[in-house]
Order: sequence, then structure tokens, then C-alpha cells
Amino acid sequence: MQLRYAFRLYPEPGQRAALARAFGCARVVYNDAVRAREDARRAGEAFPAVGELSQKLITQAKQTPGRSWLGEVSSVVLQQSLRDAESAYRNFFASLKGERKGAKCGAPRFKSRKDRRQSIRFTANARWSVTASGRLNLPKIGAVRVKWSRTLPAQPSSVTVIKDAAGRYFASFVIDTDPAADATRMPDTDQAVGIDLGLTHFAVLSDGTKIVSPRFLRRAEKKLKKAQRELSRRQKGSRNREKARLKVARAHARVADARREFHHQLSTKLISDNQAIGVEDLAVQGLARSRLAKSVHDAGWSAFVHMLEYKAARYGRTLVKIGRFTPTSQTCSACGAKDGPKPLNVREWTCTACGTRHDRDHNAAINVKTAAGLAVSACGAPVRPGVIPAQREETGSHGIPTDPCAA
Repeated sequence: MQLRYAFRLYPEPGQRAALARAFGCARVVYNDAVRAREDARRAGEAFPAVGELSQKLITQAKQTPGRSWLGEVSSVVLQQSLRDAESAYRNFFASLKGERKGAKCGAPRFKSRKDRRQSIRFTANARWSVTASGRLNLPKIGAVRVKWSRTLPAQPSSVTVIKDAAGRYFASFVIDTDPAADATRMPDTDQAVGIDLGLTHFAVLSDGTKIVSPRFLRRAEKKLKKAQRELSRRQKGSRNREKARLKVARAHARVADARREFHHQLSTKLISDNQAIGVEDLAVQGLARSRLAKSVHDAGWSAFVHMLEYKAARYGRTLVKIGRFTPTSQTCSACGAKDGPKPLNVREWTCTACGTRHDRDHNAAINVKTAAGLAVSACGAPVRPGVIPAQREETGSHGIPTDPCAA
């Protein structure tokens, strides 16, 4: 499995200028590739291949007065920008044919110099390296200081340098993990758990544990509103407006970082303590269009479940998603009787069939565990048929670009 390890970079002023040149050159090559493809489409001609675009937009362009500055940056950065354009078109055509999972993606668009997030990628043939003093040596940029929050478990295959909206720089390394080493880190256990995700409590486990929702955005709203008001009062194009914009971006970055760290810590603990986990397949996009939209986005259920997915695949655990229409909140976990829908303000209820008093969320978590096939009967046999392993074809992510020390 491939994972990303992100670390904070602290480039010096000259290195920041060199990185800005590299970001700009990569953006220009990407836009030139999109323009060449669009011109071919309008003319009814075949799309130019990557090799043809590389020869025309990089090799030959460096010899012209208008693009001579492309020679100031590493050629690998420019080649990877062409690969990104190729991948964007490949994903677009796969989406049109229905071969790509997830939401439909549109045709590639031109990148703007005003985009707040910029990135460049160096592969192994770029001859980047980590110096003896722990700096990241990048071609035509120099040795950049890195904040190493952990050691890399293997030799990276590539590194992506990212500048986010808050003006922070990160180095994102792609690592191939060792399955044997991962197995020793997480020994097998006989525990299984069902999880009911919510807003009052972020998660309620089938064993009765309740994890309070931190509500990072709600707690930071007062500061965010003040920073946003200051931004709206600044004149467009002024230096003070850019300072105010950075202040807003950094406030949002702190919220996102705290939320991501919370998700990583909780998901790692659940994966470590349990061999199998059951969770609901929530319709987050639909809930995000309701009156609870801000709270749903603040909880970040999708990101949390994604972390459970790739960590389960990495450490040999089992993750089961049950259908979103399974009546977990309507069914009595003691006798199995369906007691009908209940409004959200009903947090406790009594089963009319057996008289058992239920906590709504705890009862739902038990039903999630049962529906996932993780509950065990008195004789030791599973209540439902065997579990389904988590999907393994997707690579995981360690929280880039805004979390330099994700778990």
C-alpha cells in the first residue's frame, strides 16, 4: 500500500522565490497542455500525445524568447505537470464513460496564478535527496529546512512540495509500506465494535463508550468572524487585504488541522483495539444540504470513515459498512422489534414489545454491529453471515497538505 507522509518545510527567502518560479513554470506548462488539447478538439484533430507535447511545450519552448525562463527550474517538475494534465483528461474521459467511481468530474480547466494552493512534484530521477543535516535538497531550489516529526519507514518514490492557502510549505513523500512491519505493529485481537456517528456525540460505540464531538469550527467561530470582517473592510489589491486574507486562512487551517488530528487519533485507537468494525454508510452530501449543514461539515464523518478504511486495509482489520437505510434507530437491540421512526429530540425510548429502556445512540451502535455481522450469539456463532474485508485498491493519505504530523 502507498501512503503519504507530510512534513513542514521552512524555506529561506531565496528558496521561496525559487519555489514561486517553479510553481509558476509548472502552471504555465499545464495550461499550455490544456490549450493544445482544446485547440486540437476544436479543429477536429486527434489529441497530441504526451511525448509530442513534451517536445513542443518544454524542449522547443525553452529555445524561444517567450518561454526561455522555463530553463530556470528542474525539467522533472515540468514533465510531471504534463503528466498531471494527462491524468486530468484520463479521469474526465473515464467519468464520461461511467468507468470512474464517485461524482462526475468536468474537463480540465486552466490554472490561475491566484490559486491559493500551489504544488510541484519531484520523482526519483530528479535526484532530490535528504542531506546529512536533515535538509531536503531540491534541484535548482537548494537545501530546505524540514521539521521531521517522525522517521520515514522506507525510501520515498517521490516528493511533492506544496504551498497552502495559509502560506505554509509542506513536503509530501510517497512511501510503499511493508505489510510484515504493519502486521507486527497491530497484533490480532478478538474484539469487534459497532459505531454510530452523530452530532451531539461524535461517535457512540456498541460497548457504551461515548466520544464527545469537539466541534472545532463552532469553538473557533468568534475568531473566524472577526478575521473575516477585517478582511471584508480591506481594499482589494492592497497589502493589508493580503495580510487579512492570510489571517483568515491560518484560522481555518488551525481548525482543519485540529479536526484531522482528532480523526487520526480516534481512528488509530479503534483500529488498534478492534479486529472488526461496523459503521453506517451515511448520506453526508444529503445531510450537508440540510439545516444541520454546518454541524455536519464540522464533524467530518467522511474523512473519518476514509481513515478507518485505509487503516483497516493496512493493518489487516475488517471494516463493514451497512446500508444507510438500515433502521438502526428504530429497532430494539434486545428483541429485534421495529418500533418505528422517532424525531431527533427523542434520545431515550422504551421498546413496546419487551419493555427495554434504550439510549438511542447506544442502541443504534449495537444494531450497527449486529447488521454488520459482528455480533456473537450465546453459542459463539455470528448473528449474521461473515464480514466483508475493506477495499484495498485505493491508496491512503496521511492528511496532506495541512497536517505535517498525521498519525
